[in-house]
Amino acid sequence: MTQVSADGIRFDFRAEGGVIEAPTVTRDGRDVAPLHRAPWVGTGEAMPQDAAPHMAWLGGDFFCAPFAIAADGVPLHGWPANAEWDVAAASGGMLEAVLTRDVQGARVTKTLRLRDGHPFVYQRHVFEGGAGAVPVANHANVALPRGGLIRASPKAAWRTPPAPQEGDPARGRSALRYPATAADPSAFPGADGPVDLARYPWGPAHEDFVSGIEEPGRAFGWTAVTRPVEGDLFLSLRDPRALPMTMLWHSNGGRDYAPWSGRHRGCLGVEEGAAAHMLPDWLEGMGPGALLLGGRAEVRHVIGAWPWPSGAPVVGIEPEGDVLRVEGGCGTVARLPFDAGFLDGVL
Repeated sequence: MTQVSADGIRFDFRAEGGVIEAPTVTRDGRDVAPLHRAPWVGTGEAMPQDAAPHMAWLGGDFFCAPFAIAADGVPLHGWPANAEWDVAAASGGMLEAVLTRDVQGARVTKTLRLRDGHPFVYQRHVFEGGAGAVPVANHANVALPRGGLIRASPKAAWRTPPAPQEGDPARGRSALRYPATAADPSAFPGADGPVDLARYPWGPAHEDFVSGIEEPGRAFGWTAVTRPVEGDLFLSLRDPRALPMTMLWHSNGGRDYAPWSGRHRGCLGVEEGAAAHMLPDWLEGMGPGALLLGGRAEVRHVIGAWPWPSGAPVVGIEPEGDVLRVEGGCGTVARLPFDAGFLDGVL
């Protein structure tokens, strides 16, 4: 592990899978650390032979390319989530690492940066060379053992993929309808009636996946997860013109086989990306459905955390100069130090 830190924020970097582990924001004398860790991580428990390597350290935040695909000898979520990263530099709140495997012929470099007083991890993945289109997504895993409230920037639609996460009742359960579409996430079609995707959990023992496609024309996208009992927030920020999808993985005891064994609960995957293959169709004008390789291509994304004693859902997030304005449903407003230029391509 390599620890990266700046004033008020720190995380551990796992070279296996390139994982941002336990990002922790310290503010007003308290630590906020909202990311999840699977119950088998660090126990020495053997993984099934057919499990992707990243299953052994599932948690934190990691990068996927190709996202949600396992094929041609490449494990699920691709080599960035499963292979070793060589740390080239780590100092002054910055870490740079190079993936030891290529992605469709491309060399991949990861840069993670912290800034003093900023409650965010600024992350960039640069692809050099390669060919074709590759679905990409960051994969943050939020810990919601006591529930949470989920809000996001405006979406054109919410959709489930053609097939459920778990369709065999002998192995597990999914509780949404597949495929299905809704404009309102608080009334999404479930197997037994409408489901409120703005709350977690919304059902017992289920494994589900749903994508929100950003409303066209927006230049700033966000997802906010309030943990009312813990009194804090998880924040995910992106440019929807590059990453038009917010994908939510609800993992709450819906898989009965190893290593899940019905014990993987209270995990919400917040997966921001360009992965059109996850949907039954991709509408023109919705933005890129994958990252195009050849030459130089990059993916930028920001995750963060903040104390939020009110426990209220977030109703709006907007950058205002060098701060991020976060407004809660109870009228609470927080102004967080933020480098808005990062998502526009300014390092």
